[in-house]
Amino acid sequence: MRRFWTNRRRWQKIALIALVPLGIAFGALYLWLFADLPSLDNLQAGLALPSTRLYDRHGRLLYEVIDPQGGRNRVVPLEQIPESLVQATIATEDRYFYQSIGIDLVGILRALWINVQGGEVRVGGSTITQQVARNLLLDPQQRAERSLRRKLREMILALQLAARYSKSEILALYLNQTYYGNLAYGVQSAAEVYFGKDVSQLTLAESALLAGLPQAPALHDPLRDPQAAKARQRVVLDLMVEAGYITRAAADRAYAEPLQYGSAKFIMNAPHFVQAVWRQLERDFPEHIYRGGLRVITTLDLDWQRAAEEAARRHLAALNTASPEKPSSQAVGAAVVALDPHTGQLLVMLGSPDFFNAEIDGAINMALVPRQPGSTLKPFVYALAFDPNRPEPWTPATMVLDVTTPFVTKRGESYTPHNYGLVEHGPVSVREALASSYNIPAVAALEQVGVGNLIRLLTQLGVTTLTDPERYDLSIALGGGEVRLTELVAAYAALANQGRPIATSMLLRVEAADGSLLYEWQQPPPADPVIDERVAWLITDILSDPEARMPSFGVRSPLSIGRPAAVKTGTTTDFRDNWTVGYTPQIVVGVWVGNPNNQPMVNVSGVSGAGPIWNEFMRVVLKDKPELTFERPDGLVQAEVCALSGLLPTPYCPQRRVEWFIRGTVPTKYDDLYQLFTIDARTGLLADEHTPERYRRERVYLVLPQEARAWAARNGIEPPPVPLSQVARQVAAVRFLTPDPHTIFQLTPLIPREAQRIKLSAAVPSGTRAVSYWLRDAHGQERLIATVEHEPYWAWWQLEVGDYALIARAQLADGTLQESQALPLRVIAYVPPNQRPPSGEVQ
Repeated sequence: MRRFWTNRRRWQKIALIALVPLGIAFGALYLWLFADLPSLDNLQAGLALPSTRLYDRHGRLLYEVIDPQGGRNRVVPLEQIPESLVQATIATEDRYFYQSIGIDLVGILRALWINVQGGEVRVGGSTITQQVARNLLLDPQQRAERSLRRKLREMILALQLAARYSKSEILALYLNQTYYGNLAYGVQSAAEVYFGKDVSQLTLAESALLAGLPQAPALHDPLRDPQAAKARQRVVLDLMVEAGYITRAAADRAYAEPLQYGSAKFIMNAPHFVQAVWRQLERDFPEHIYRGGLRVITTLDLDWQRAAEEAARRHLAALNTASPEKPSSQAVGAAVVALDPHTGQLLVMLGSPDFFNAEIDGAINMALVPRQPGSTLKPFVYALAFDPNRPEPWTPATMVLDVTTPFVTKRGESYTPHNYGLVEHGPVSVREALASSYNIPAVAALEQVGVGNLIRLLTQLGVTTLTDPERYDLSIALGGGEVRLTELVAAYAALANQGRPIATSMLLRVEAADGSLLYEWQQPPPADPVIDERVAWLITDILSDPEARMPSFGVRSPLSIGRPAAVKTGTTTDFRDNWTVGYTPQIVVGVWVGNPNNQPMVNVSGVSGAGPIWNEFMRVVLKDKPELTFERPDGLVQAEVCALSGLLPTPYCPQRRVEWFIRGTVPTKYDDLYQLFTIDARTGLLADEHTPERYRRERVYLVLPQEARAWAARNGIEPPPVPLSQVARQVAAVRFLTPDPHTIFQLTPLIPREAQRIKLSAAVPSGTRAVSYWLRDAHGQERLIATVEHEPYWAWWQLEVGDYALIARAQLADGTLQESQALPLRVIAYVPPNQRPPSGEVQ
C-alpha cells in the first residue's frame, strides 16, 4: 500500500509539472487570441463613416464624406434589396452562407483552390459573416494584417456574430455597410452612384455588376474601366449559374444587356476629380480616411473647372443643334484636362458634361478612359525626326512629299494612308505638314524614326497605354493606339517644359483630423530632358505658327486665341474621337469630344468639335494673365532657304523664307527643284544648236521627283519640255511607284479577262535608256513582261493567279543595269465574299 501511495504521489508531481507549462501555453494562446478582442457592443461604432473634406486650391469645398445620416450611406431594409442582388452577393462571396455557422473552413480551402486555378480572385475566401466582423469590428491596421492571428480572431468574432444575430441581420449589415468604390458605402449608395436609381430598381445585370465590386472596387470600377467591370460581371453571373440561382440563358441575357452608368444627384463639385483624389487617398492614407477623416487641399481650381463645364455644355449643345445647313452631330461626351506645365499640378479635370446624366454615361470619367488619339501624336514623331543626334536629322524646312505613298508595315502588309478629305498637297515643308496636320508626311517621318522609338519616347513622357511596340505599326502616327487624355496632356506639358517630363499631382496638402500634417506638395527637382530643349522649342514654334496651319485651318479658326499658343488637333477616321491639345507658357489644356459608348459622331473633327471648347476655356482662364512668349533656348540659328525645297536658295527660287535650325543642321546643298531651261519660242521645246538666238528663251521650270509627277499634272504644273532623263535630279535607285507592295488582287468574272491588268511604273535614275519589267514566280523562275524605251516608262501586265515578285531593271546610258527591290504581290481567283480570306487588301 505504501508503494502505491508513493507511486501515486510521483505521478501527481509529474502531472503537475506537465500541466503548468500546458496551462501557461493555453493562457498565452488565450491572451494571443482574446486580449483586446473587440466587443460586439462596438458594432454600431463601426457603422459611422469619417468626415473627410476635400477643398480646391483656394480653400473652397469640393466634397465632404459625412456620416451615414448624411445621405451617402442610406441604410435600406433587406426587403427592399432585390433578390437578384442578394443572390449575386451570396454566390460571389459566400455560397453556403445560410448553411454555415459563420465560418467555413472547407469554403476557405475551396476558394483558395479556385483562385489559384483561375489566376484571379473569383470567389471570396472569407464568409459574409467574417467580412462583417472584419469591416465593422477591426480597425484599419488590423484589417490590413495578413497573419494567422488576424484570421483566427476574425473567425472568433464571426462565430460570436452568428450566435447573436440572425442570417438576415448579418446579410443586411453586409449589404448596407460594404464599400463599393467611388465613395459609395452600401448597395443603396452604389445603385445611386453607378446607375442613378434606387436599389430596388436594379436589374439582374446591374446586380451582378455591383456584387462583383467589393473584392476590388478600384480594379473593377465601371466608371473608370467599363471593360474590366464587364468581365467581372461575367464571373459573377457564372457563379450564380453554378449556385443554381439562374439559368445559363438568363446569365447570357443579362451579360448582353447594355448598361448605362449615371449618378443620382448629390452635392459634389468636380465629381470626377473628387473620385480620382479619393482613390489616391484610399491608397496613401487608408488608416486616416476610415478613422477620423482628413482635410485635403487639392490642386484643382474650381473657377477654371466651372469654366470648362460651361464651355463643354455650350458647345456640345451647338454641335447637336440641327439646322438646314447641317444635321445634329450626335456628340454627347466631352472631357477637359488642364495642367501647369512646370509643376504638374492638375488644375481641371472634367470627365463628362453631366456626371449625373445616365443617358450619356455621364458618370464615366472620359479623362481617364483610353481612346484613339487621332493626329495628336504627330508632334512626338517629328520631335524624334528633329533629333540632332540622328545621322540626317530633319528640320522644319525639310521637304516631304504629301502624295499617295504605299508603305510596308512590319507585318509585310501594304499601308497607304490618306489625308483628311483625301486631299494631296504635293511637296511641302515639315513646318506646314505638322502645323496643317497632313497624314502622309507624318507616316513617312515615323517610317524614318521607327515605331519602337516613338513608343519609348511616349512612355518616358508618362503615357502608360502604349507599352508593347509589337502591337503597333505605322498607323500609330495617325492614332492607331489608345491613350488617356490626362497622360496625353502630360506628354504635351513636356514640350512646354523644355522637353522635361512632369509628374502630375492632385494634392497640395493633407492634414489629419487633429491638424497634424501628413503630406505637403513640394516642387520636385527638374527631370532630365527626354526631348532636346531645342527640338521642343521647334515643335512649339511650328504648332504656334498661324501661317503654317492656314492651309488646313484657315485664318480665323478655334485654334487662335489672340496670344501665342501651340496647339494640335486630332480626329479619328470614323469620327468616334476628336481632340484638341494646346499650351501657352502658363498652362496645358486638352479636350476630347466623342461618345462614351463609342458610337460615331456625324462629321465632327478636332477643330470643329473639341476646338471651340479649347478656345473658349483658354480665353476665359487666361483673360487676366500676362501674354507670354515661348522662351527660345540657346543653340538655334536662322537661315534663308528656298521655301519649297528647304535648301539654300538659288537665283531661280521664286519664294524664299527664313527658318529656324538647330545649330549644325542648316542645309549646305542648293535648291534643285527650280531649274533653268532654254526654250525654242517657235516650238515650245528645248532649244538646240539650230535654234536662232532671237527665238531662244530662258525659262525656269519646277522639276519634281517622279513620285510627285502625277500630282503635278493634276494641279496644272507644267513639266520641262525635255525627257526626265535629261533633268539634273538624281534618283538614288530604281524603285516601284505602282503597284503597292504586298497587294492582293482578285480576278472577277464580271469583266473580260484581258481587261484585268495593272499598270507598272518605276522611278529611275537620270540617264536611263530603257526599263524592263520582270515577273518572278513562286519557284524563282523569271520571265520578261515588257521593255519600255521611252518615258514615262509605263507597262501593263495582265493578271494571272499566283504569288509573284515584280522586278524593274533600268538600263543606263553607260550600259550598266540598276535593279529594284523585289515587289511581292498575289493574284487570287474569284471566290464568293463569305469565303474570302480575312486579311489583305483586295483590289
